[in-house]
Amino acid sequence: MAAGDLQVLNKLDLAKTQLYHFKAIVIAGMGFFTDAYDLFCISLITKLLGRIYYYDPGSSTPGSLPPNVSAAVTGVAFCGTLAGQLFFGWLGDKMGRKRVYGMTLMLMVICSIASGLSFGHKAKGVMATLCFFRFWLGFGIGGDYPLSATIMSEYANKRTRGAFIAAVFAMQGFGNLTGGIVALIVSAAFKNKYDAPSYKDDPVGSTVPEADYVWRIIVMFGAVPALLTYYWRMKMPETARYTALVAHNAKQAAADMTKVLQVEIEDEQQKVSAVATDQTNSFGLFSREFVRRHALHLVGTTTTWFFLDIAFYSQNLFQKDIFSHIGWLPKAQTMNALQEVYKISRAQTLIALCGTVPGYWFTVAFIDTIGRFTIQLMGFAMMTAFMLGLAIPYHHWTTKGNHIGFVVMYAFTFFFANFGPNSTTFIVPAEIFPARLRSTCHGISAAAGKAGAIVGAFGFLYASQDKDPTKRDKGYPAGIGIRNSLFVLAACCVLGFFFTFLVPEPKGRSLEDMSKENDEDESAAERTAAAAAASRTVPV
Repeated sequence: MAAGDLQVLNKLDLAKTQLYHFKAIVIAGMGFFTDAYDLFCISLITKLLGRIYYYDPGSSTPGSLPPNVSAAVTGVAFCGTLAGQLFFGWLGDKMGRKRVYGMTLMLMVICSIASGLSFGHKAKGVMATLCFFRFWLGFGIGGDYPLSATIMSEYANKRTRGAFIAAVFAMQGFGNLTGGIVALIVSAAFKNKYDAPSYKDDPVGSTVPEADYVWRIIVMFGAVPALLTYYWRMKMPETARYTALVAHNAKQAAADMTKVLQVEIEDEQQKVSAVATDQTNSFGLFSREFVRRHALHLVGTTTTWFFLDIAFYSQNLFQKDIFSHIGWLPKAQTMNALQEVYKISRAQTLIALCGTVPGYWFTVAFIDTIGRFTIQLMGFAMMTAFMLGLAIPYHHWTTKGNHIGFVVMYAFTFFFANFGPNSTTFIVPAEIFPARLRSTCHGISAAAGKAGAIVGAFGFLYASQDKDPTKRDKGYPAGIGIRNSLFVLAACCVLGFFFTFLVPEPKGRSLEDMSKENDEDESAAERTAAAAAASRTVPV
């Protein structure tokens, strides 16, 4: 009995675009809005944290986070995200997508608020508390990746499935943009109220006591969008593919989808039972059959996501440092603490508005026309080209007056990351694996990506440092380490390009065709025929 013969699944595959599709996009997408806000808002406030908690009165420069503290504050959420993707991905296949979905959201809400309330008598105490809560914030964020992707893929029809999953992921761009806008508003409100002098004029007065409120407000705001969607997330019915193919409850699947699609669907318990019987001895994640059918697919989804996230998160988290090196942002000594937050937020908001957000929605518009495979190859290729375009003539870009060209090309790397592998690596794992392993395999793929993000967060911070400051006296500009890092990121994109050839194209095909769940009875027939042939004896 093939899974694709079930009426409820056929109805979903052929359904016209309806209101419930858009509700699902918003409900699942707001999770990603929150994810992006929480993950990327930290890059807006790290310099402020350094000024508040690591100011040295004897220094000629404002305080800054030590490299190990900066790496910890920036990267600890990714460690939690990796763990959450693996755990909740597995749990989503064991307990159901919906039952786990609310846990991740509440964890994000609680830990966003707790991060903003980080406490301690000394700087180390505050940073340790912040890192603790950001780890568990990341843990909740991690669960949203496999669950949101799987839920949207299982709700969507096969004709526009790519666009619907891409639209969920595109909310990440709005979360990134909103982080910059919130930081702009909060820093401007305090900046205009206190009008503190620059560090150059008054080192002590350049960081007003109220600056401590700024980073806490920015961090805690991440709880707001998650709270707004919690009720609707809990009202979503379980996906029919999980209910029918994994839980084997035909009656519940038919009842849920009758309400969602607003068409009458028969209760096909006999067919579902037949599917369940065919799959009694079906393969698990660590079986030879999984290796034969999907091992190369899993290698493809994990490696491409890993290499993409090294490049993507390195650029996202440390763009403020890159902009400082090329002269787009003024030196810290010429600003007070709130001015610095304001200018960093303005720069990152501009990049998000011009490069990041449009890239996501280009993917939504073209993914079901061009296909995932082509978009991913194109994205990796263009990211490589633009990174080399930044790295090779790096001395030119750091010359006074040329930084605008650098910023434009830099924005294009974000555009083609999002109109490219940053979107497709999220979409494809939700389409090509069996229903009983779909959330788990997506979680593994996403966790490989976050491993890349961790490499980017910790590696880029150290690799971009100028190891030998005396080189500046020999004609090398400040930030030569950033140039070398750009070459490394370009190499990662090249590797991602070639590993893309391991990933199949799911455009226009049903989930059961892609995961080969429709081949279950065919495989069973093949095994029966092989066993019969082996039992025959040849007469002498």
